[in-house]
Amino acid sequence: MRILHTSDWHLGRSFHREGMLTHQGVFVDHLLEVVERERVDLVVVAGDIYDRALPQVDAVRLASETLARLAASRAKVVLTSGNHDSAHRLGFGSDLIDAAGVFIRTDASRAAAPIMLEDEHGPVAVYGIPYLDPDTVREPWQLAARSHAAALGEAMRRVREDLTRRGGARSVVLAHAFVAGRAEEPVQPSDSERDISVGGVSIVPTSVFDGVSYAALGHLHGRHTLSETIRYSGSPLAYSFSEASHRKGSWLVELGADGVSHAEFVEAPVPRELALLRGDLETLLADPALAVHEGSWVQVTLTDPVRPSQAMERLRRRFPHTLLLGFESTAPVVGALPQGHGPMRRDRDLVADFVAELRGAPASEGELALLGRAVDDCCEDTDVDVLVGAGAASVEEEWAEVLF
Repeated sequence: MRILHTSDWHLGRSFHREGMLTHQGVFVDHLLEVVERERVDLVVVAGDIYDRALPQVDAVRLASETLARLAASRAKVVLTSGNHDSAHRLGFGSDLIDAAGVFIRTDASRAAAPIMLEDEHGPVAVYGIPYLDPDTVREPWQLAARSHAAALGEAMRRVREDLTRRGGARSVVLAHAFVAGRAEEPVQPSDSERDISVGGVSIVPTSVFDGVSYAALGHLHGRHTLSETIRYSGSPLAYSFSEASHRKGSWLVELGADGVSHAEFVEAPVPRELALLRGDLETLLADPALAVHEGSWVQVTLTDPVRPSQAMERLRRRFPHTLLLGFESTAPVVGALPQGHGPMRRDRDLVADFVAELRGAPASEGELALLGRAVDDCCEDTDVDVLVGAGAASVEEEWAEVLF
């Protein structure tokens, strides 16, 4: 049996306010091409079909079109709900949809009820375990601990019981969780993943999946091989700049008579590369080596000692898809204590230095007067600084003097 393992589609998600539906549609086209080209028998999608519990209409439309195309393909499909999905909404009508060869599993109580498939080597039991919220399943399952390990451990205990009754058929398990070899050595998550920790405990050990032919995991957005039989496919697209180094795609797994006989990673198309640029503004605008990133989504960190004026506008003339801009000035921190803890400085002096650091030029006398008045009005200390240019009746009048 040839299995294509994917997860974390997050249909409807944006990338720093840039719409991703078109790019997600390109991935769907790629997925269907792989199914036909590689003669895939089973597609498994391990959670987070949507990016939110109440997805936008266009995301639902893309999901519907995708499942219809998969139902018309040569492959069976099993998908589960993730922590971003609404289990009730995603699972609506699942019993009817089963008849089309698309099996949607969102009900924790059915985690040990497999979809039974056949190949030339005999039966294969496919268990779709949805995302398990420990608070939701703790009471009905009478869990001893409030943790993801306890919840998924109980689900897998039930799976193994079912497998025993079936005489040890080969098995595929879908799960959506934070799984790592050891709790003290977790796999590094990315910035686009939602924290699912409960009381600080989110990690599930790989030993939970002992005895399973293949565990298809979802939740982490980077691909990971925890063992030859336990893998994360990662998300098909990058959803944060922390994923700039990721290779996106799906696992193509060959399930033989005795379990996994082969696995290879099938890379997905990259609609737009990500680039992390760092340096002073003039260098970034002039460096010919950076021409390769002019069509990329770009995150820039400027190191100029003085914050440049209109930095984003100037960057976007060369890198039109610049989405994030940060500053890490090489100048001394404004307001930092001098070495040896010398005399403290007045609040108004710190504010004046802050304005000068941002502008690259000091405030005018009128602006200093207004800033001094504002600092003193915000301070309950009776020992206020002497106002520069005192005489205006109010802060509003001083603003008028500065502006007009």
